[in-house]
Amino acid sequence: MEITAVESVVLGDAHFVQVHTSDGLVGVGQSACWGYPTAVHAVVEAFRPHLLGADPTRIEHHWHHLYRMGPFRGSVLSAAVSAVDLALWDLLGKRLGVPVWQLLGGRVRDRIRLHLLLPGTGPEALAAQAAAAVADGFTAVKFDPLPADYADLSLARLVTATEATTAAVRDTVGTDVDLLIELHRKLTPLQAEAVVPALARHLPLLVEDPIQIDSVSSQADVARRAAGVPMANGERLHSIWEFKELLAQGGAQYVRPDLGLAGGISHARKIAALAEAHHAAVVSHNCLGPLLTMASVQLDAAIPNFVVQEYSPLDDQLADGPARACVRRQGGFLPVPQEPGLGVTLDLTGAAPLDLTGRPLTRIPLRADGSVAYAV
Repeated sequence: MEITAVESVVLGDAHFVQVHTSDGLVGVGQSACWGYPTAVHAVVEAFRPHLLGADPTRIEHHWHHLYRMGPFRGSVLSAAVSAVDLALWDLLGKRLGVPVWQLLGGRVRDRIRLHLLLPGTGPEALAAQAAAAVADGFTAVKFDPLPADYADLSLARLVTATEATTAAVRDTVGTDVDLLIELHRKLTPLQAEAVVPALARHLPLLVEDPIQIDSVSSQADVARRAAGVPMANGERLHSIWEFKELLAQGGAQYVRPDLGLAGGISHARKIAALAEAHHAAVVSHNCLGPLLTMASVQLDAAIPNFVVQEYSPLDDQLADGPARACVRRQGGFLPVPQEPGLGVTLDLTGAAPLDLTGRPLTRIPLRADGSVAYAV
């Protein structure tokens, strides 16, 4: 068997890869660098000469060849590698007639626990969405409690408003539901030192990404100073080397690799093993639809340090879209898929552009003085 064609397709802010082989199998993958899908597409195009005619089962070899082909690093390259890697694992599972988790050592659990992403803002909207999620069977929810005008608030108002929103959700769902608090890299390290401890009394499962991701050591430092609040980082990191530094400097925490950005299954399983060695848990990042959800589930099913899988309302909305998963959500859980490969059918024929993120790339928060709020 050899690779006969490599398709790279951009649909809006979604990017898919299909790898065809000489025996008629097609492996499917998706990248997660949603800000620059056409750039990722261009990198996959550059991969084609290496892949055509190659043995698709040499997955680890192809990963290193593609990653090291040029002296450049970053999310565009790693996203392209990720999409191809997922397609090759999908191919291998289909060729052997087994789900990918079977190739990773077999399953260690019977179902995958989910946490639902809540899209609302403010205490009333988030409390109502959390209540609906719990009624639907979810045992964990994730939300951003920062007020919409966070960039222009005094520190005291920022802390009290964020804590009040978190309290509203906790009071609504009670103590049998885990809260995952997403801060979306909006704070400075010094703001984080004030905000994170204020959330401690609501016993969040984790607080994620309080500061920008420019410096691994700064993220690790915030984790060390988190006053006993479990921290989560890594959705924008690309490699085991970055995660190694994060864990070594910041201690045990929740790591958040995105399988469409952090090297696919080949690399994410190494990140999971690295986390296990640090007594850290895996909560993989995922917000771009069913294909990446199913790829994440393959890893979740096979690793011991998985805790809960991120699940977006987009997965339900796109259940009958171009990427169709072989399993459907059952309350707050997904059954472990039994279909060969990733368990996804990808049909891009006539597919319309997708809007996976809900915002134009150029629309970012500005402070009242006109400066960029993210520049911290």
